[in-house]
Amino acid sequence: MEKLTANEAKTHFGQLLMKAQSEPVQIDKNGKPAVIVLSAKDYQELKLQALRSALTEGDESPDAADFSIENIKAQLDVTR
Repeated sequence: MEKLTANEAKTHFGQLLMKAQSEPVQIDKNGKPAVIVLSAKDYQELKLQALRSALTEGDESPDAADFSIENIKAQLDVTR
């Protein structure tokens, strides 16, 4: 994973966006990791994995699962 300082990310924002399309990029602030920038596709895949994991947990413990439409939309980050 490529690492940039916050100042480098600001100065080369367009390049950061292009790089994040192919792999996550770590942005450091004051020498410490601050954020990870990743493509929208990668973000959606992570959200889907989290939802699948929650569904698996629900299968194992159905009483603890919340399968309401509102919760599922929130998990998928659905907006209209």
